[in-house]
Amino acid sequence: MMPKILLVDDDANYRKLIKETLSLSLPSLCVKEAGDGEEAFQKIEAYPPDIIFMDIRLPGENGLVLTQKIKKKYPDVDIAILTSYELPEYQEAATKNGAKYFFLKNTIIPLGIITMVQGWIDAH
Repeated sequence: MMPKILLVDDDANYRKLIKETLSLSLPSLCVKEAGDGEEAFQKIEAYPPDIIFMDIRLPGENGLVLTQKIKKKYPDVDIAILTSYELPEYQEAATKNGAKYFFLKNTIIPLGIITMVQGWIDAH
């Protein structure tokens, strides 16, 4: 079973990079995108994802608050936080709010994302 992915980031170029990275390695994946929390919830309700890649810094509510809200309503969704800020308190907050994974944008390598998604596929 291929997971449904949602990328939530206000940087369209970054979303495109992640989407292309995933599509090249796992072409049968379905990847949706959202630029903010409001759009993310619309996409989640219309097409519930299995995995969400969530930026912390978003217009409106931040990704940590959104992660908590999403996990309350959709507890089975795996959320990976993406951030440019290497702060231990961000990682702690991400875990506390229900994120399963935490990636630094500047050190994230395509293989890390692909390995994470492949691990999800293998586990399901």
